[in-house]
Amino acid sequence: MKESVLEEPDLPPARGEEQHLSLALANSAFALPGGHTVDLLGTPARANRWLTESGLAPVDIGMLEMCAAQLRSMREQIRSLFASRVAGLPALPAAVSAVNDAMTRVPTAPLLQWDDKSGPYRSTPHPTTAILDHALAALAADAADLLTSVEAERLTACGSAPCNRYLLRHGRRHWCSTRCGDRARAARAYARRTRPGTE
Repeated sequence: MKESVLEEPDLPPARGEEQHLSLALANSAFALPGGHTVDLLGTPARANRWLTESGLAPVDIGMLEMCAAQLRSMREQIRSLFASRVAGLPALPAAVSAVNDAMTRVPTAPLLQWDDKSGPYRSTPHPTTAILDHALAALAADAADLLTSVEAERLTACGSAPCNRYLLRHGRRHWCSTRCGDRARAARAYARRTRPGTE
């Protein structure tokens, strides 16, 4: 089945995505005008492509729907934490637990290994079957780092409806892209023109 342009619009990364993969993950499902949505993790193949392009998995790991669903679930937990941080509200305990569980599911310290020929060495095990666990751990750790850093003060939701992406605010800019900024300015101008008593 051929994908339409609507399914993958040419949308630039929101400010901060290059530094924080968790922000890119949170923005991997987004709303477009006209009630359309795009999910870059909507199928196992798309989830595999997203992980590969993010540097978290080899080109073809044979992603199954169950694995893609785990990645989408982590996205929703991280989005929940970002929403709580932006709104200044307490985080949902389930979201905090999901991030902590992902971080502790894989070893973070290089373990002692022993090769019969070359002797002892340290390495972090990374078997093919654990690629998704390592990716989820990296994404969860990045989200925890972002939420506890000074950059968290700049975390905001895009100010242009219906966009639902997050970004790191720069100055007064509250839009994830030029497209959203133009749309928000046009909406404000239209509202001023149509407000009663402005003629």
